[in-house]
Parts: sequence; structure tokens; C-alpha cells
Amino acid sequence: MVQIEIDPGTKNEIVDKLKIYLAEELNIELGSFDAQFLLEFFIDHIGYKFYNQGLADALKAFGEKLEEFNDLVYQLEKEGPSSS
Repeated sequence: MVQIEIDPGTKNEIVDKLKIYLAEELNIELGSFDAQFLLEFFIDHIGYKFYNQGLADALKAFGEKLEEFNDLVYQLEKEGPSSS
């Protein structure tokens, strides 16, 4: 299984947002280390569900565009002279 990787800048942004959310909504004060540990737990245990949903959404969008492309190609078809 491929490990989900998040770049450090994005990870720090998520950690900061997680700390703010927990403090404001649940009155739980976490330090950066604890919030980072919690984020790693989320990534390891539920991150794959978001990742897989993203892949499914991308495949659906690709399929829809491919269908549009097929329609455009068929519109370009030429007909030969009609036999009378």
C-alpha cells in the first residue's frame, strides 16, 4: 500500500487549523506535537478513504470528458458520395 504523503507546508497549515478548531469548538488545547500526532492518525486511518474518493471523482470526470471527446470525433466523420 502506498503511504499518503503531505508536503510539510500543507501539513503545518492543517495542524494549525486543527488546533484552532479543537480550541474553539471543543475547548481542547493541543500543542503542535499533539496536533501533528492526531493528524498522522487521521491520515493513516481515514486518509485513504478521501484519497480513493478523489481517484473515483477524477476517473468519473475523465470518463465524462472522454465521452464528450468521442462525440466530437464522430461529428468530424465524413460521408462518401451517395450512390444514385
